[in-house]
Amino acid sequence: MHIHILGICGTFMGSLAVLAKELGHHVTGSDANVYPPMSTQLQAQGIELTQGYDPAQLDPAPDVVVIGNALSRGNPAVEYVLNKGLPYVSGPQWLADHVLQGRWVLAVAGTHGKTTTSSMLAWVLEHAGMAPGFLIGGVPQNFAVSARLGDTPFFVVEADEYDSAFFDKRSKFVHYRPRTAILNNLEFDHADIFPDLPAIERQFHHLVRTIPSEGLVIHPTTEPALQRVIEMGCWTPVQTTGVDGQWQARLLSDDGSRFDVLFEGVLQGTVEWDMTGQHNVANALATLAAARHVGVVPSMAIDGLSAFKSVKRRMEKVAEVHGITIYDDFAHHPTAIATTLDGLRKHIGDAPLIAVIEPRSNSMKLGAHRDGLPQSVVQADHVVWYAPANLGWDLAATVASSPVPTKVCDSLEAIIAEVKTRVKPGTHVVIMSNGGFGGLHGKLAEALQ
Repeated sequence: MHIHILGICGTFMGSLAVLAKELGHHVTGSDANVYPPMSTQLQAQGIELTQGYDPAQLDPAPDVVVIGNALSRGNPAVEYVLNKGLPYVSGPQWLADHVLQGRWVLAVAGTHGKTTTSSMLAWVLEHAGMAPGFLIGGVPQNFAVSARLGDTPFFVVEADEYDSAFFDKRSKFVHYRPRTAILNNLEFDHADIFPDLPAIERQFHHLVRTIPSEGLVIHPTTEPALQRVIEMGCWTPVQTTGVDGQWQARLLSDDGSRFDVLFEGVLQGTVEWDMTGQHNVANALATLAAARHVGVVPSMAIDGLSAFKSVKRRMEKVAEVHGITIYDDFAHHPTAIATTLDGLRKHIGDAPLIAVIEPRSNSMKLGAHRDGLPQSVVQADHVVWYAPANLGWDLAATVASSPVPTKVCDSLEAIIAEVKTRVKPGTHVVIMSNGGFGGLHGKLAEALQ
C-alpha cells in the first residue's frame, strides 16, 4: 500500500512513517520545512521526502493520505485531497487502527516530560527483555530511532493532548486506548487550540474514560489539575508518585543524579544515572510504576534507569569548545525552562551559566506564557532572548523585569556575538527552542573555535 504523509517531519508524523515502512508499506511524504533530526532519520529509512505542498506529489494518487495536525484548510495539498476525494486519515487514527489494535498500550501524557518519560519507559522494558514497540516524539539515545513496531504486545506511546487534525479536534491521545497511563503533570499550554486549563482537563478526562478497569492510572500527588481530572470520574486503579505518593524518591544528591526509590514505604533500590533535575526524578518514579504494572520488578527497572541515556535535544551536550560546554534543550514553557535550568545549576555548582531562548511554540507566539518568562531563568547568570520580527508581542518589555541580566537579539548573528563576549572556559551555554533554531548550536560552536 502507498501511504503519503503530509507534514512528515513533525516528530509524531516522522515516527508514524517509520512504523508504516516497518509494516511493509511504500511510504512517501512532504513538509514545508525538512530539517534534522527527523529528516535524517527518514532519509536513512529510505523514505522519499518532498519539500513543500505542491499537489503534483499526489499524482498518481496514493492509497491513503495521512494528514498531520499542522496542516489546515487552504493548504494546496489538503485542498487537492478534498477536491479529488482521496482517502485521508489523521495520524493518531491511523496509528490506532494499524499499530495499536490488540496491544497493551502504555501511554505517557502531560504538559512536560512526555518524550523523556516515554523514552525511559521504553528503555526500561527493553532492558527487562520485553522488546516493546514505541512511538516517541523525539529520538531516544538508547535506541537511535524514534519508533519501532517491537516484537511483543507491549507498546509505549507518547500521548499528546494536541488536536489530531483539522477535521478531528479531539486530542491525539483519545485514539490510543491505553491500559497503563502516566499523567505526568498538567498546566495551561497550546493556547492556539485550548481557551483555558479546564478545557485541557476535560480532554484528559476523556483519556481517563478510555482506560479499562483492569488498567492503571499513574499521577503525582502534587498536581491540582490532575486531581481535578481524576475527580471528574475514574474507573481504574490509581497509583501516585512524589510527596505523600505510593512511589517516593529520597534524594542522595541535590542535582537528582542519585536517589533511593521507595514503594509504599519500602526501599526498592537506588538510581544512579546521568540525568539531573527534580523533574527527571519525578519522570523516573512514574516509569517505575508503569513498568511494574506490566511485570518488571522494581529492582530490574532501577537497573535499567541507571543505563538510560536521555533523548536527543533534552539537555543534550552537543559541543565542547575551549572548555565551553553547549547544550541543546527543547524547553519552551516557563516551567520546563525553570526546572531544566535548576537541574543543570545543581549539577554544575557555581560555574557560569548562559541561557539562549527562542519563544517559538504556538502558545509562546500568542504570548500565553510571557508573564512566567522573567522568573523562569533565575538559575542562569545571563540570558539571551531571541525576538524574531514576527513574534507579535514585546519580548524586551516582558523580560525587562527579569532578575537576571538579559539581552534581546533579533538575529542569530547578534546572539552569537553576545554569547562570545560573555563566555570563558568553564561556561555552560544552554540553547532552548522547540524548533531547529536556524542551526544555532553548530554555528555557535564554530564561532567559538
